[in-house]
Amino acid sequence: MTRRVVVTGLGTVNPLAHDTPNYWSGLLAGRSGIAPITLFDTAAFKVRFGGEVKNWSTEGKLEPKLAKHLDRYAQFALVAAGEAIRDCGVDFSKEDPFRCGSMVGSGIGGLFTWEEQHAIHLSRGPSRLSPFTIPKMIANAATGTISIEYGLMGPNTAVATACSSAAHALGDAFHAIKWDMADVMVTGGAEAGITPMGLGGFIACRALSNRNDDPLKASRPFDKDRDGFVLGEGAGILILEELEHAKKRGANIYCEVLGSGNTADANHITAPHPEGAGASRAMINAVKEAGWNLDEVEYLNAHGTSTELGDRAETMAVKRVFGAHAYKLAISSTKSMVGHLLGASGGVEAIACALMIKNSVLHPTINLDTPDPECDLDYVPNQPRERRVSRVLSNSFGFGGHNASIALGAL
Repeated sequence: MTRRVVVTGLGTVNPLAHDTPNYWSGLLAGRSGIAPITLFDTAAFKVRFGGEVKNWSTEGKLEPKLAKHLDRYAQFALVAAGEAIRDCGVDFSKEDPFRCGSMVGSGIGGLFTWEEQHAIHLSRGPSRLSPFTIPKMIANAATGTISIEYGLMGPNTAVATACSSAAHALGDAFHAIKWDMADVMVTGGAEAGITPMGLGGFIACRALSNRNDDPLKASRPFDKDRDGFVLGEGAGILILEELEHAKKRGANIYCEVLGSGNTADANHITAPHPEGAGASRAMINAVKEAGWNLDEVEYLNAHGTSTELGDRAETMAVKRVFGAHAYKLAISSTKSMVGHLLGASGGVEAIACALMIKNSVLHPTINLDTPDPECDLDYVPNQPRERRVSRVLSNSFGFGGHNASIALGAL
């Protein structure tokens, strides 16, 4: 038995905004959320900027005791989930708790807690560690806390596939409803990796942009002068619901989830497959499950990280899948404005896709000033574009060779 699955709620915390409406307006304005890092002293670091969630406070958003017991990444997740649940209007107290679940991904989990408690261990000894060290640090804390707060007793997992975590979580939640294991799922991803270890580790990988003199222009996917991605943080949470269940309660429906592709590159721990083989098959599988022809896809939200190898490999993969139709696709990168939110990226990007389908306007790829000759597709450069799209793909690729592609469509 298979059932139809729709998106009925959206919630986000990210470098552009602490809520969905302001995130959407920022995307359409082509506004960058990249700025100098303020969370810690970056004087010793070669890269000193990122996509911080600015002026973050849980006051008025979470109960103080609960907030104290959550890592920053889980705070983001719970606040975004609260917005999405309010947006969808579902009353979980009136639902069968075993038919409602949560699947939220994170590439790293509680890195803030790990660093804080490690420093205490070194300076004051193991007896001074917080009893909440492990519960705050673990990568399933976000999805576990969401289930506890809302009494969700159905499918509950945490996905950790690096930068494809949120997209894989979304795909798993989609299948849980499609295959009649649940009626409502809270899903997406959360990440808070802008810490000394997080920033320093990515610098050591030589993965980050070094544009300290011009952070606003640092994330420039598909541009010839790109020099790496920009580290970001935040959460993107969606409510997925079985179609008839949503209709019965008069829910607002943003779009329909129709397919999910999941493959591996089996190539390198950080570098993408040079010909985009795994990414290609993920897109093909998502389109196949959606029941579309390849030439019916109208828009693609690219992984688009602003790295030399990644953008080129993704462009090659798109051409490999779509052939001549690749040049008719509209493509844009949300990361040009928010940076790379790692395990949360697929969530905030799926939200952008849902809003583009709902509002018939495409957000731009900003900072695309000098196109790379090897990246020669239509990336919706610098200005939003009014266009109705009803068949959309969203790509997320992660270290380890993980590939995810989600197919979303107008109802």
